[in-house]
Amino acid sequence: MPSRLRKTRQLRGHLSHGHRRTGKHQKHPRGHGNAGGLHHHRLSFDKYQPGYFGKTGAAPIIDVVRSGYCKVLGKEKLPKQPVIVKAKFFSRRAEEKI
Repeated sequence: MPSRLRKTRQLRGHLSHGHRRTGKHQKHPRGHGNAGGLHHHRLSFDKYQPGYFGKTGAAPIIDVVRSGYCKVLGKEKLPKQPVIVKAKFFSRRAEEKI
């Protein structure tokens, strides 16, 4: 398409270049990407992506070997929340508790 037929040529001499005076044509007026999902874009997120925010029901995993231990002893109390524990060895009391 020749440059003389482009919209830009028609808009030369018009102050706001087709982007209104008051609102202005600015870079990212509503944010980048998923910005404002809990704030100014809440309605569209709820409508088109329900369940996008919040946690799912996954139990926390405690890897004892990564912390430098091999065996788990059942001395202390466990939290009320279910927990997954990874280790090489467990004492009898620890197995009962977990």
